[in-house]
Amino acid sequence: MLVGYARVSTTHQSLDVQMEQLAAHAAEKIFQEQVSGKSASNRPQLQAALDFCREGDTFLVTRLDRFARSAQDLHNIVSALTAKGVGFRCLQQGGLDTTTSHGKLMLGILAAVAEFELDIRQERQREGIEKAKARGVYQGGKQRFDPVVVQKLRDDGMKPRAIARELKCSPATVYRLLG
Repeated sequence: MLVGYARVSTTHQSLDVQMEQLAAHAAEKIFQEQVSGKSASNRPQLQAALDFCREGDTFLVTRLDRFARSAQDLHNIVSALTAKGVGFRCLQQGGLDTTTSHGKLMLGILAAVAEFELDIRQERQREGIEKAKARGVYQGGKQRFDPVVVQKLRDDGMKPRAIARELKCSPATVYRLLG
């Protein structure tokens, strides 16, 4: 069985192109999600797709960056698939197919390139933010919790963890706002 996986990072992005490509390559079951891909553990549909695969299946993705965020992540996931007897195929990057020796070699090379590209993109983003901060243009994200409200709850005797539960935020956020 051909099992497909499609992912975009935000709900503002569309899965349509990936879904069309997977369908065009005869994926019989497609798992999809709109979630940041920083780690495999926070992508429930990826986990469901990996659990769904059985020996003899082939796992399809359109691009490596929709599937794994680092070379280590890629190798770990592909190793888990291989241990289950499941092949891996990436459609856009040279038709990468781990059921062949050439495909296994290409997997290693492309994983390193994908990780390099991610690092470069993150460096450029950090540089852009630093330049914007220096010009006074970048203010950071909007504040989601009012420090006055947090302080009032603390003054009323609430403990930081209770405040976090009340405001539906992390305790770290409460501690940061309390200074």
